[in-house]
Amino acid sequence: MTHIEFGTPATLPATNGYSHVASVPPGSRLVWTSGQVPIAADGTPAPAGDWEAQTRLVMRNVGAALEAAGAAWEHVFKLTIFVVDTSALPVVRAVRDEFVNLERPPTSSLVQVAGLFRPDILIEVEAVAAVPAGPPSPR
Repeated sequence: MTHIEFGTPATLPATNGYSHVASVPPGSRLVWTSGQVPIAADGTPAPAGDWEAQTRLVMRNVGAALEAAGAAWEHVFKLTIFVVDTSALPVVRAVRDEFVNLERPPTSSLVQVAGLFRPDILIEVEAVAAVPAGPPSPR
């Protein structure tokens, strides 16, 4: 995907798997996902306490939400990640890196929260994507 410009200026600190800035060209179709949690479509949650399994299922759910709107991971320019604990950040980053383009990583915010909607849920992720102009996507 080349229509979004990503940057990490030398005037800002070095990053770890994200860009500091993203510029979306006019005419792009924007797609927002709701916060996705580690619960499968059939209602089965990822194992409690398993950061890797929960992060992987969250990222798959984000991918499914994007796909439903005619977007894909390659179109994502912004991630917001909510976690109940930052001690597992290396695991979260490793799984995230399986889904995003590391040569053009999206901008990202990580927010530690006191809790999510259920005590067994460790992570929630939102994405914003920009799809190149073209015919409308199927709904």
